[in-house]
Amino acid sequence: MSDQVVTFSQSAPLGYITLDRPPANSYEINYMRQLDSAIEAADGSDEAKVIILRSASERFFSAGADIKAFAANTPEANMEMIRTAHLALDKMGASRKVFIACINGHALGAGLEMTLACDLRIAAEGRYKLGLPEVTLGLLPGNGGTQRLPRLIGANKALEMMIQGQTVGPEDALRLGIVNQVVPAEDLVEKTEAYAKKLAAGPGLAIGSIKQAVYRGIHKPLREGLAFERQLMEPLFHTEDAKEGFNAFAEKRQPHYKGR
Repeated sequence: MSDQVVTFSQSAPLGYITLDRPPANSYEINYMRQLDSAIEAADGSDEAKVIILRSASERFFSAGADIKAFAANTPEANMEMIRTAHLALDKMGASRKVFIACINGHALGAGLEMTLACDLRIAAEGRYKLGLPEVTLGLLPGNGGTQRLPRLIGANKALEMMIQGQTVGPEDALRLGIVNQVVPAEDLVEKTEAYAKKLAAGPGLAIGSIKQAVYRGIHKPLREGLAFERQLMEPLFHTEDAKEGFNAFAEKRQPHYKGR
């Protein structure tokens, strides 16, 4: 088995981060270090405007932690894995690019936490599960789950899911707001790419600013959030994209954005 288990590739305007650690894409520290490098490569790419996080497995997006590795490690080594994962996943939120999780199978523990660190989640129909069952091992969801899931679906339901170790199918995940769309399994790749390409054709500077305004502003008091919104708005008026948007509207045509 190759030591390279997480890779970044691109086919403009999209970038792809692919998880490929058979049989279940379970993570250990090398996996998370490679994920960190892939996210940095995606963020730094000029060609990749929108990034898709995907799995090479047919059954698993990711089953989460490699439990055997956790059991064999010292607590200090396990905490080093957790810190590495936190640093990697935080970079998706900090990026001005949109990250989309393409969920084709079981997403459990850190598997789901990786998707929660993405901006959007598109899931296939199917008989698989999503959830944060770490409590069944005497642990808590330690890769951002206790923070990102409540922010996504509300504290009450997120707490219930986590303290029970509850898992749900994709349709229930859609109902709860964990995923944005559920599509037929055979159409998952096509629909995810089509959605991503539509975003990639949009005004990238404005989209990146919207992402920053939401993620950073939501943690501020309203007055501070509004001030941050104004701070992000002003430079957009000076962009070529804004001029193109205004001209296209006046001329009743589709705009052609260049991300500058």
